[in-house]
Amino acid sequence: MDLKRLKYFCSLAKIGNFTHTATHLGIAQPALSMAIKKLEDEVGLKLVNRAERQMTLTADGEVLLKHAQRILESVNQAELEIQELKGIETGTIQFGASSMLSSYYLPNVLAKFKQKYPKVRINLIEAGTASLQQMLLEGALDIALIRSDRPHDQIRCVNLFAEDMVALVPCNHPLSKQSSMKLADFCQQPLVLFREGYFLREAVSQYSKQQHIRLDIRFETNLIDLLKAMVVSEVGISTGLSRIVKPGDPVVTLPFEPKIPLYIGLGWKKNHYLSKASRAFVDFMQEHLPNEIERA
Repeated sequence: MDLKRLKYFCSLAKIGNFTHTATHLGIAQPALSMAIKKLEDEVGLKLVNRAERQMTLTADGEVLLKHAQRILESVNQAELEIQELKGIETGTIQFGASSMLSSYYLPNVLAKFKQKYPKVRINLIEAGTASLQQMLLEGALDIALIRSDRPHDQIRCVNLFAEDMVALVPCNHPLSKQSSMKLADFCQQPLVLFREGYFLREAVSQYSKQQHIRLDIRFETNLIDLLKAMVVSEVGISTGLSRIVKPGDPVVTLPFEPKIPLYIGLGWKKNHYLSKASRAFVDFMQEHLPNEIERA
């Protein structure tokens, strides 16, 4: 099979529209349509249901998609290994982390890594921990900071650190005088929360479902500064990690009782080839990130 046609087919399956896929690939739409038609002729099967706006895969197309994704991933891994055999020491790392970890835990460590490995390029993709794990499984990421307390049979993970979730409350809020916060009390308040898929939202959502509590969610955002601003403006209280509150912020952090720990580690897909750059990054993070957190 022609690898370029398989690549076009996978992109079309992901985007779901011929025009948008052609734009994404940087080719003309007729060229894309012809490539997909030739692929169908090659395999002797109808692969896509064509419609004016939205394209869908046939059952046969779904089967081919699974194999095509594996083929393209294997080709990419082979090219990477061959490059390294030639002695190419530069590299690109597709690295995933949540916005909170990226902003408050990684800047110094990433800067030190770049000083030591200036030719290595890091593409940082920000998403929730659940999405990051899925992106690892799909091969979209090489490495990601994910929850290390949820083992997955296709992901290898090394522990880095653990930190407790806290409640974020305005300084003048009646609850701000407490020494701790029960999750049951938290769920009874107007809330400002991260979106679904983030650990700091997940713990609250799971508890509310288990206890059949209807949450009063006044605002949702993944922007940390905006979330803090909504808390300060008394739109609602929120969850976070203590280091996002800076000295002088009119926000109080209250530990939950019992504690709600967040365990974070570096994860990568078990059968995904780790380049020299990625292996160096894993070793560097294991050595430096826990120490950076302890000093903070």
